[in-house]
Amino acid sequence: MKKIIFSFLCLTIIFSGNSLAATTPTPTVSNALLEKVANEIASRTAQLNLVEKRGILGTVTDSSGTQITLSDTKGNTRFVDVDELTKFSSASSKSFGISDVEKGDYLGVLGLYNKQSRRILARDISVESSFPSVIYGAIAQIDKENFEITVVKQNKQRVVIGVEDITKTYAFSKDGLVKSGFSKTVVGETIIAIGFPDKQDPNKILATRMLLFPNVQTNISIEIEPSANPTTPPSTGSGVKLYQVTK
Repeated sequence: MKKIIFSFLCLTIIFSGNSLAATTPTPTVSNALLEKVANEIASRTAQLNLVEKRGILGTVTDSSGTQITLSDTKGNTRFVDVDELTKFSSASSKSFGISDVEKGDYLGVLGLYNKQSRRILARDISVESSFPSVIYGAIAQIDKENFEITVVKQNKQRVVIGVEDITKTYAFSKDGLVKSGFSKTVVGETIIAIGFPDKQDPNKILATRMLLFPNVQTNISIEIEPSANPTTPPSTGSGVKLYQVTK
């Protein structure tokens, strides 16, 4: 008898459960909602494809509370957006912020670059030292007393290069890149000098690196004054060479 009652209760529970499941409406998702979600996902994916992490260096040309305008190393104008997540750093100040940015400052910016708007949302902004200058040309004069080299560029501009103790000089030859020095520089030689402007003389570059190319012919567009070129005095035919008398 007990077995019969137990079996009856079990059947009652099973059929009651099926009845409840049958009477409870199944929730449905409308096509409009599905389409909205799909559009949001597609839009978010498109935004992610438009954004990439990027770093830039530039000189400040303008600054406001939420935007910094930079001129990068190629002369292009870059717009940098600043928000509450942007971090600032400076070696000279622990409390450096957007209000301390001034025109002419050299900044390094890391952030999220938007390919469509061509703006970068800054996540880290740091004050950097001045950008190095790269001088390419031919050696026109060598001042051994003051350790200076005058270089003539392709546009005929003459730049004085100061050689310091920290200057590392290399020569590129058939054997590859080898160490060289100021004493091995030659007038008329092709040179690439990398350095920073002298604070006391803005027309002089203090070199940190110099690359000499003794076997590379000077660009024909670079003109060196005749007085700067070493020439062999003419011979009289008797073994005596004539030298020009200078006062």
